[in-house]
Amino acid sequence: MKSREYQMSTSQEIDTQGNIFGIALNYKGLYESLKEQFKHKPYVKEPVKPVLFIKTPNTRNASGQNVYKRSGEILQAGPAVGVVIGKSTSRVKKNDALDHISGYVVINELSLPEDSYYRPAIKAKCQDGFCVLGKAVAKEQVQNIENLELRVYVNGELKQTGNTSDWVRTPEQIIEEISDYMPLNEGDIIITGTPLGRVDLNDGDVVRIDIDQLGYVENTIREEGV
Repeated sequence: MKSREYQMSTSQEIDTQGNIFGIALNYKGLYESLKEQFKHKPYVKEPVKPVLFIKTPNTRNASGQNVYKRSGEILQAGPAVGVVIGKSTSRVKKNDALDHISGYVVINELSLPEDSYYRPAIKAKCQDGFCVLGKAVAKEQVQNIENLELRVYVNGELKQTGNTSDWVRTPEQIIEEISDYMPLNEGDIIITGTPLGRVDLNDGDVVRIDIDQLGYVENTIREEGV
């Protein structure tokens, strides 16, 4: 088996070395596609709070590095905007939340397909290298965060698009709701979700996530043992 050497993405200006929290179901298209399921068990009703998951430290990866998938498992790209916390938060109101954001970062939130949003998707989300982080861009350099185009290219071919205008919750809303019961600290990152239509990735594929104003990350997919 090939060794796995993953680099942490760093920024001289912005600390991105904290915890990484993800928000599921934060794109309207994806949410609407699953809305009927929420009427049935085990959900029974639609979620009223952000659906959280984590990306553990072993998932950290950087552009230019390989991403390894296990034989027989389906690996999917996850284009996402990451919100970087610049000042510790606790019970922050939406109108004040922007003061606690230092910047934004392009992320490939790689995942196995999710069968359920009811249970934490640890196996699907937390395998080695499953969170590719770009270099953080200061919030002052980003215009209209709620209207950024996200694009997924596989081997140079455009495979998926999305736009942050389709968010269910804005970063300020997310910070308000999370910080009501859990502090967020400097360097923490909130992944604001992925749009409908994740793309399957195979051995040898070069996947590139490109987001307006934030740049891109690019990685090669390798199957273990090949």
